[in-house]
Amino acid sequence: MSSTVLVAGSANLDFVVRAAHVPAPGETVLGREFRTFPGGKGANQAVACARAGGAATQMLLALGADDFAKPIEASLNDAGVLLHAVRDAQLPTGTAFICLSDDAENAITVAPGANMALLPEHLPALDGVQWLLLQLESPLASVQAYATAARAAGVKVALNAAPAQVLPAELLAQLDMLIVNEGELAVVAGNPPDLATGLARLDVPCVIVTLGARGCLARIDGKILLQPAFSISPLDTTAAGDTFCGTLIALLARGEPLQQALLAASAASALTCTRLGAQSSIPEHAEVQALLADASRLPGTDAHAALAAWCAL
Repeated sequence: MSSTVLVAGSANLDFVVRAAHVPAPGETVLGREFRTFPGGKGANQAVACARAGGAATQMLLALGADDFAKPIEASLNDAGVLLHAVRDAQLPTGTAFICLSDDAENAITVAPGANMALLPEHLPALDGVQWLLLQLESPLASVQAYATAARAAGVKVALNAAPAQVLPAELLAQLDMLIVNEGELAVVAGNPPDLATGLARLDVPCVIVTLGARGCLARIDGKILLQPAFSISPLDTTAAGDTFCGTLIALLARGEPLQQALLAASAASALTCTRLGAQSSIPEHAEVQALLADASRLPGTDAHAALAAWCAL
């Protein structure tokens, strides 16, 4: 069976400044360190997928004809991602401006640039691809066209519905898996009063809701799976969700059961939160395996019980 994943989506250069706290509207905050990091939801997920091991990873992305594209390409190439790059001479490479606070919170503004030049006709051949992983930092019409083409080709389709927006029923009908956080679930499911109602409103075979420091839950074939988070001291939560998505799909592509994939994705996401930057913080396969092999670090029965009680499903 093929274990190839194609990620189609965004690539940005992140401009990150650290500060004591994220500024409120109208407030000026004196920052400290400034660095740039390769980022963008699509590119982050592609790197996470490639580093998870066992799944050949490709990426469809759009870049400008500028120097901002170079570190993004270098990061993806270093991770072993095969690139299908669209060049746009009129639009700059996408950028994100991130203020990172000392308590690991962040505020992010994205200028999509060339990401909006990713068109339906840019989708490469899907021969040998098992999973297509999508996000919402590219034009919605292109995302829907890619999902439709993949479904027609027998390729499984996963969508990380971020940034949050209302999704057409036609797109949801093409999905095998939908991955959202609590805020995204509220938007996609029409502000449900609770998790159970939100899950019930989504006609997708598998829905996964990430719950930050609590963990995550999945509904598949009417069954609920829970995965508590690993206990960490976070430094920077940037790319934590992207790491979760890319690792999860890589494990599913290589044939792991969903519960095991959720565990490994949670471990990878936890490690990401302990490091600075987006792609620079995503762990290698061996690091995730080392964490999973440490029985003292695995979430215990108390954590499972606490998550189940909080979810009230």
